[in-house]
Amino acid sequence: MKINIITLGCSKNSVDSEVLAAKWKEKGYEVVFESNQKSDIVIINTCSFIHDAKEESIDEIFMQIKRKKQGEVGKVFVVGCLAQRYQDELQTMIPEADGFFGFSKLHKLLNEKDFDLLKFPKRVLSTPQHYAYLKISEGCDRECSFCAIPLIRGKQVSKTIEMIEHEAEMLAQQGVKELLLIAQDLTYYGIDIYQHRTLSKLMRKLAEVKGLEWIRLHYTYPMGFPFDILDVINEFSVFCRYLDIPLQHISDVVLKSMKRGSSKQQIYKFLETIRNSVPGIALRTTLISGYPTETRKEHRELVEFVKEMRFERLGVFAYSSEEGTAAFELGDPVKTKEKNYRVKEIMELQESISLQHNQAKKGQVMRVLIDRKEDNFYVGRTEFDSPEVDNLVLLKNTEKLKIGEFYSVLIENAENYDLFGKIV
Repeated sequence: MKINIITLGCSKNSVDSEVLAAKWKEKGYEVVFESNQKSDIVIINTCSFIHDAKEESIDEIFMQIKRKKQGEVGKVFVVGCLAQRYQDELQTMIPEADGFFGFSKLHKLLNEKDFDLLKFPKRVLSTPQHYAYLKISEGCDRECSFCAIPLIRGKQVSKTIEMIEHEAEMLAQQGVKELLLIAQDLTYYGIDIYQHRTLSKLMRKLAEVKGLEWIRLHYTYPMGFPFDILDVINEFSVFCRYLDIPLQHISDVVLKSMKRGSSKQQIYKFLETIRNSVPGIALRTTLISGYPTETRKEHRELVEFVKEMRFERLGVFAYSSEEGTAAFELGDPVKTKEKNYRVKEIMELQESISLQHNQAKKGQVMRVLIDRKEDNFYVGRTEFDSPEVDNLVLLKNTEKLKIGEFYSVLIENAENYDLFGKIV
C-alpha cells in the first residue's frame, strides 16, 4: 500500500507530515511526498492561516478527488489546520473526501487508541537529508488580534529538553547537518513545563550534539525576548548569526490594535540591542500590510521603518481577516487593490536593500552549504539564509560538488536575492 502525503503551509506542517509518514511506515506502508503517481491513499496536510492558504488547501482537495474519480488515487483523507478548524463544514461541502481529521482525531485515521504528533519521536524527512526542521513546542499563548493559530493549535505545549535533544541526535545520526528550530514562538519555550523561559538552556544542550554544524532559530517573538540566547549564539559557532523575528508593524496605533504588547520605541531599542550584541547578525522579519487600523499614514511609517532598519531578510503579507480573531470585529476596510499596492511598495524597497547588502559581499569568502543541483548551477546557502525563504548562492557547474557539503566560496557577483561565486 502506497501513501502520498501532500503538505501545504508552513514548516511546522512539514514536520507534522514527516511524523505521520514515520508512523505509517512503522505500520508497513510505503510513504512518498508530493507524488503525482498512482497511490492507494492521499493525505493532504492543510493550512488555514490566511484566506489564500485556505483556498490553496481546498483547491488541492478537489484536485485529489478528481484524481480519485479517474482511478489514480484510492482514498483521500484531509488533516491539518483546515480540517481542525472547519471539519463539519468541509464534510458537508466535500462529501467525496474519505475523511477529515483534526489534530485530536488523528488516532482514528491511524486506527490507534491515541496518538500525539508532538511526542512521537520518529520522522521520515521530506527535506534534503542534510537539513531538518525541529519543532520544540506546539500552540501559542499570545493573543495577537489578527492570528487564528491559538484557535487552531491551542495553548503552548513544550517538549522536554530531553525529548528535543534525543530527536536532534537521531536526526544528526541520519546525516542532518543543519537544524532549524521552529515553534509558534521559540522565545516562550519551557514556560509551561519549567515555569521560566528555557530556550538558552536548550540551545546549550543542542550545541553538544555531534554532527550538527548549523543551528538556526525561527519565529522569535520580540516582547519578553530572552536576551541570554544572544550570549549562546556568540559562545557556540554552531549557531547561525541569524534570527527570525516577526515584528508585523511599527506604528503604535497598529501595534496596540494588534495586541502585540510592544511600542515603536521598544522595537527600535530591541533591534539595536540585538545588532550590538551579535555583530554581523542577519535579521529576518515579517510584516502585515493593510491591517484594519492602518491608514496611509501608518503605511508610510512602516515604509520609513523598513528604509531605516535595512533588514537583511524581509517578507510582507497582505492582511487577511480571520473569523474568531479579535481583529475580525474591525472589518476589512482596506481594499484589496490598496493592500497589494502597499505590499508591492515595501517589497520593491526591500529588493533594493537586499541588492545593496548582497553587493557588499562581493570579494568575500563565505561558507556555503550546497542544497541541490539545478540546470547549470549548484545551489547553496550561507549561514544568513534559511531554506525556501531566503537568498541563494549559485555556483557554475564547472566541477563536481557534493550535495549537503560545505565549501568556501568567493563571491564574485550579486543580484537582488542571489550571490554568484566560485570554490576557493
